[in-house]
Amino acid sequence: MIPETLFTVLDRTECDALLASHHVGRMAFTFRNRVDITPLHYVYDDGWIYGRTQEGTKVRTLAHHPWVAFEVDDVVALFEWKSVVVHGRIEFPDITRSSAERDRHECGVQAIRRIVPAAFDEGDPTPHRDIVWALPLHTVEGRMAARVSKGT
Repeated sequence: MIPETLFTVLDRTECDALLASHHVGRMAFTFRNRVDITPLHYVYDDGWIYGRTQEGTKVRTLAHHPWVAFEVDDVVALFEWKSVVVHGRIEFPDITRSSAERDRHECGVQAIRRIVPAAFDEGDPTPHRDIVWALPLHTVEGRMAARVSKGT
């Protein structure tokens, strides 16, 4: 038998499962004639991707250009992988604005604490990352490659 690579599209349930099973992804965003991509940790919860960051160039850029692409991969081998790309408009919930934003911020904090229990408390391993970001899933696309046996 000769192995062949089969490329397929992931359905939404498979995309959600991949997003939920990982905690490191990459976010791409643009500013003027430059595209940046940055690795970061995240939590997927009920149709939202949450993370944390600190004040700086990325936050200032995203405040004016909030549309991003977010990618998560699960790579086993060259022809055995899954990948999900999410497009959406990133938000930085401001607890001083509205109850909806306070609720979104709190959802983000609680989600992040599932993977970093000391987040935003004493013993926080990254205390300088005090800004919560939230990404609702506008579009979700997933693909995979798998080796299959082909009869000779």
